[in-house]
Amino acid sequence: MILNTDSYKHSHHVLYPPGTEYVSSYIESRGGPYPAHLFVGLQAFIKEYLLKPITLEDIDEAEVVTRQHRLPFNRDGWLGVLNDYDGYLPLEIEAVPEGTVLPIRNALVQIINTDPKYFWLTSFVETPLLRSVWYPTSVGTLSWLSKQIIKQALDKTSDHPEIIRDLLHDYGARGVSSQQSAALGGLAHLVNFEQTDTISGSLAAQRYYNAVAPGASGPNSEHSTMTAWGRENEAQAYANAIHKYRGWPAIVIVADSYDLDNAVHNIFGRELKDLVDNQTGTVFVRPDSGEPVTVVADTIEGLIEHYGYVENSKGYKVLPDRIRVCQGDGITLDSLRAIYEELDRRKLAADNVYFGMGGGLLQHINRDSLHFAQKANAVQISGEWVDIWKSPNGVDLKASKRGRLAVRQVDGRYETVSKDSVPAEENLLQPVYRNGKLLRRWDFLELVERSERTVPEEYYASVIAPRPQSAASLPIAGA
Repeated sequence: MILNTDSYKHSHHVLYPPGTEYVSSYIESRGGPYPAHLFVGLQAFIKEYLLKPITLEDIDEAEVVTRQHRLPFNRDGWLGVLNDYDGYLPLEIEAVPEGTVLPIRNALVQIINTDPKYFWLTSFVETPLLRSVWYPTSVGTLSWLSKQIIKQALDKTSDHPEIIRDLLHDYGARGVSSQQSAALGGLAHLVNFEQTDTISGSLAAQRYYNAVAPGASGPNSEHSTMTAWGRENEAQAYANAIHKYRGWPAIVIVADSYDLDNAVHNIFGRELKDLVDNQTGTVFVRPDSGEPVTVVADTIEGLIEHYGYVENSKGYKVLPDRIRVCQGDGITLDSLRAIYEELDRRKLAADNVYFGMGGGLLQHINRDSLHFAQKANAVQISGEWVDIWKSPNGVDLKASKRGRLAVRQVDGRYETVSKDSVPAEENLLQPVYRNGKLLRRWDFLELVERSERTVPEEYYASVIAPRPQSAASLPIAGA
């Protein structure tokens, strides 16, 4: 933890006013395109980093590295942490319960030192602490918003709303910058959906949140397993996949290696139709290439031409259970909404297609996607508390909150207020860590339950709203 920071943080311990005893900071999303977010990820950071003490060897190494960076090193301070607290950081962290969906511009985390000797620690841990919050929370929010789009489509066009947790698959492991990113982003997605190929995410959910079987996948071909047969043997490649996984609940077959139209109408529609009809599970035809909005609807209609359909209670067409479509390319919030609008226009039920997101889910975000920041909000100097804040001229986005904070819920509405104005039992910022101890352990099922609670429609209204008519002809981002 001594080196898990920005190097310049090592110069800050002498820059606070004389007599500084406590420094309080908080983390919030200061803005962004969405009115609400799903908070997740802090417990993983605490369990991975703050429950392990620093050692004398860590201090010695950090001193060498810091001096190489031409910066001072607070050796006495770190030796004090080692000797006074057995190497555990004398900090207290409060947080909103993980899995909560609440409006942006609310405090999610508040941190303060517990010993006046170590006032400099609060800001020192900003880099890893902020990173542990902004990244999984941003991924979890994107995944949660996708879920609201899917839910609306199911409510309107499907008889099977219970399948919602199966409808968005995490394909993002190869598209992220590191395995740690895959783990943290992957577990955030699993709060909303069960389908994933990001094994690291499942492992993180188990390790940090006591999850039991949080994610699932299934047999799924790729282009190498199809093209290895050669174009002239494309039908045999598909048939082999179906034969090898006969009896499994599902097999996903990528069908755009050559000519998707031929694969849909001639191979799946005619040559392999009897094989598919006699399959006990579901064959998913994966089109991928092309413009997502039209290729999904066209593929469904192409399969209906050969396999028929049933009309559900809402008047929408549904393929037979033995065959479905899976689209895993070009999926964003905008394209997902556009696809469902096109399916609705053609009277095709939402449960005809399952989706996957890759880099768009786990990688196409940064700290400024939701404008996350950690800012100091109060200090105690010589026994007196002073509110502090940032308010740069002409930049309202960067204005920070002042004073020690609390988060409360009044008539279903969240608000961040002064800590002194709220009884402790009403403050949703609950202590979760203090001096090397995990005070509150969130179970993964608690995160899932919290994320699925009913929230005001304004949290996601802009995402599910019909696109402007002029947008229907625009290219879909990420296609």
